[in-house]
Amino acid sequence: MTAPTAALLVDGREVALVEIADTAARRARGMLLRRRLPAGLVLRRTGSVHGVGMTCTLDVALLDGDDVVRAVLRLRPFGLTRPRRGVRHVLEAPAGSFRRWGLTPGARLTVVTAPRGDGAGAHQDGP
Repeated sequence: MTAPTAALLVDGREVALVEIADTAARRARGMLLRRRLPAGLVLRRTGSVHGVGMTCTLDVALLDGDDVVRAVLRLRPFGLTRPRRGVRHVLEAPAGSFRRWGLTPGARLTVVTAPRGDGAGAHQDGP
């Protein structure tokens, strides 16, 4: 079950290649049980996340329906984020990633999926 990947842009600047958790199974797995963490993981249709079973700290961005960062949090192992009004998606990344990317509350994210290999070009897709 390989997750699709996409380029992540923060305020129009490409910062990383991230995975998209676009199914219930991919959202449930999240960053758990991975030997190597991806640069980031966009969890669609998710209002909060937890760190149960995690062994490392993550940066977490809570996104609204317009892909704007409403809050940035640090998720420690076995911690959790509380649901917040207006949050529709979540971005997770290894701790320190958001600082390197310049990702702060108010930033607008864009996820650009790679070409599918069927003749269709790349397209933008909200987290």
